[in-house]
Amino acid sequence: MKFSVDKHEKYVTLKLKEPKFTNDNAPGLKSELYLLNAEGFKNIIVDLSHVKECSDAQDLSCLLVGDRLCKSAGGLFIVTGINDQLAPIIELSNIFQSVTFVNTLAEGTDFIFMDELEKEFRGDK
Repeated sequence: MKFSVDKHEKYVTLKLKEPKFTNDNAPGLKSELYLLNAEGFKNIIVDLSHVKECSDAQDLSCLLVGDRLCKSAGGLFIVTGINDQLAPIIELSNIFQSVTFVNTLAEGTDFIFMDELEKEFRGDK
């Protein structure tokens, strides 16, 4: 599985660099999400902008794992880069009811920083 990881102080971005999201690379993505969470990253952005195809909604279930890991750590799990080919299968899977989807990476980082600021104001940190 080809991917890149860009670590920042408050979040990490994982960019899947595969043309297809399949049951061959979904377990690798799930493993990487577990590793990042174990390293202490509670805010994770997954960028799927390179992915052009996904034929089975079951393959997307690894995104639910990331969402659960981040939420249990008090953070956010955000997916970005969804194209017109992926949108219908995501809608069919109902994964959008749990996972936060945004249009761009910049929106994802803004979302995380706003959440972190809100937590600071409430005294949740």
